Amino acid sequence: MSNDQCLFCLIVSGDIPATVIHEDETTLAFMDISPATRGHCLVVPKNHAADIVEADPADVAACATVAQALADRALVNLGADGVAVTSFCRPAAGQTVFHLHFHVIPRYEGDGLVLPWIPTQGDSEDIAQAAKELTR
Repeated sequence: MSNDQCLFCLIVSGDIPATVIHEDETTLAFMDISPATRGHCLVVPKNHAADIVEADPADVAACATVAQALADRALVNLGADGVAVTSFCRPAAGQTVFHLHFHVIPRYEGDGLVLPWIPTQGDSEDIAQAAKELTR
């Protein structure tokens, strides 16, 4: 996808309006127009990269730093009880906009959101094998 077709690149360039809550040389943070909860916002690098795997590590770090600050603001300024910070990578994980972005989602007791999986004990042999593969 070219930058002139990418929704978030168009927001970064100012061609599509957004409610911006943070901007610096590397990142832009703005309110999600389909919020999961009150205060749900997105943090994107200004440089286009489809996802966290393709992104420059410095851009990932810059986004993480901004997400951390916004999580703190959600707790302090919005009275959130917790904050979920997440990024999806590729369609199988739920990514729908192919420009790296982090969701900063304030969580409130009783907000009705649930984890995307139900934690259950895994198979220890499979966990060990996956660990070996991830350390190569």
